[in-house]
Amino acid sequence: MTQQPSTPEQSQLGKASAYVDQYDASLLYPIPRAAKRAEIGIGAAAPFFGADMWTAFELSWLNARGKPQVALAHFMVPCESVNIIESKSFKLYLNSFNNTRFTDAAEVLARLRIDINEAVWRGGVVQSSIGVKLIAVELFDREPVYELDGLSLDRLDVECTRYEPMPESLSTTPVEGEGSEAMVSEVLVSNLLKSNCLVTGQPDWGSVQISYTGAPINQEGLLQYIVSFRNHNEFHEQCVERIFMDIWTRCKPLKLSVYARYTRRGGLDINPFRTSHPQALPGNTRTARQ
Repeated sequence: MTQQPSTPEQSQLGKASAYVDQYDASLLYPIPRAAKRAEIGIGAAAPFFGADMWTAFELSWLNARGKPQVALAHFMVPCESVNIIESKSFKLYLNSFNNTRFTDAAEVLARLRIDINEAVWRGGVVQSSIGVKLIAVELFDREPVYELDGLSLDRLDVECTRYEPMPESLSTTPVEGEGSEAMVSEVLVSNLLKSNCLVTGQPDWGSVQISYTGAPINQEGLLQYIVSFRNHNEFHEQCVERIFMDIWTRCKPLKLSVYARYTRRGGLDINPFRTSHPQALPGNTRTARQ
């Protein structure tokens, strides 16, 4: 029997959900990436690398004697994976650890890796494992808070009248010279990214960093483009891929990276990173708003 694809509408988003406090891996709800990627012109081979980096701030379980344990958790899901994990299902899954006994933190970490890996690659061939890191209580004060580096687009006094994605505002500025002389390398940031949940319409707040090498991108138009996501309904990962593809196709940079950090909801934040060229992932370091 062929397994039917999961859709956002079939998930627990926007619905009353029972609180399950005993371990249950079936609570994870994967949603295939392919359909939303097809909407923005991505075929079988995506023109980017990257990952979705998650942070869980509400992870707890019981030790062998029934004493509660707490930790922070970082997850790295490769963007090549077949599925994303719907965030409410991720929260419900993590809650199911709350009254479950585990031998030690290593057993918890192993269980997390096995379950999430199975969910994100379900329906396809496993190409690589997800990453999981648990941060113990005694290391909490080593968790830094940094803002995204780069030149702030928010300094610009632009008129904003559109609040649905307007890729037509993206353009490059001609400069004198030929070849490499006409190219620039810039890192631009904005804290004005906002979109809405694809199903519930609840607001998702974020900051975005755009790094590129190529003809200079018109910064006023880029800021208007970022602001235009304000009433757009789409998941975090899909918004970042849309931003990447719009800049990639309209501005045609030689290199491009798009990195967004969204504020947490339900004890989870999601931070997608997409890049046109192989490079190390940015550190999963939260911003002040997260």
